[in-house]
Amino acid sequence: MIIDYKYHIASLVAVFLALGIGILIGSTLLGNDALIDYQKQVTNGLENQLQTLREANEIVQARANTLETDANIHKEFEKQVLPVLTAGRLAGKTFAIVELNNFGFPPELTEVIKNAGGRVSSITSVNAIEDEKQVITTLQQELVWPVATGDELYKRLGIEIANCLTTGENEAVTGYLVEKGLLKTNGEYGIPVDGLIIVGGSYSEEDRNMHADISLIDYYKELNIPVVGVEETDVISSSMKEYQHKHISTVDNIDTIPGQMAMVLALSGQPGHYGVKSTAQKLMPDLQGQGA
Repeated sequence: MIIDYKYHIASLVAVFLALGIGILIGSTLLGNDALIDYQKQVTNGLENQLQTLREANEIVQARANTLETDANIHKEFEKQVLPVLTAGRLAGKTFAIVELNNFGFPPELTEVIKNAGGRVSSITSVNAIEDEKQVITTLQQELVWPVATGDELYKRLGIEIANCLTTGENEAVTGYLVEKGLLKTNGEYGIPVDGLIIVGGSYSEEDRNMHADISLIDYYKELNIPVVGVEETDVISSSMKEYQHKHISTVDNIDTIPGQMAMVLALSGQPGHYGVKSTAQKLMPDLQGQGA
């Protein structure tokens, strides 16, 4: 952490001012040379302390600059080697992405799949629902959905998304949900996929409803299609524990190169829990494992 010596300077200036006033009063009223000498000693001590703080801050700042430079070099190196390490690992495979965290995901997520020889057939996003009661009432009336609670609403959304991804037969329902702003859809639906990527986590302090996630996971597990749950490193509310309870692979740092590499390896046949959080088993799968 860099020392904020500006605060110390302000404090020392106030002390100098007080000493100056003290010297003036002391010399005027008392004429005491000993008091003046003592105050000068204190002033010199404070000046030395200020100089020490300046020098310490310069050292820390120089170290911070060096670390930042090293970090940038490492990031650039990772970007350069990632396509080489992932090349061909997802060749000929197709994946669907479902985003449930209400803020999106790093564009590198789709790029790394493409660079590994795979294809993203569709991206589906569940938008934040502000007024659950109103939405529930509308869906009960217009779609005759038997949903009475927020949990039932999200569970049904998860089922509808899963049906749309695998069969493409409920286009009318999906179109209605898109029109009402509950979903965003992009890509091809109703085509076979080799895996599902669920983007979870939340930047809100409130717990996010996980019923859509669970419905999707259960649906795809019954079809024996691999599911990988991912999230960014700094989310406030993590989805990793809930995903792991459903026995799917997880990556908790998808916004980083190691996280993207871990996702590719998990999708290529090396399941596990990867990342940097306490829920992870290790940073990445073995690079010499399946698909190498």
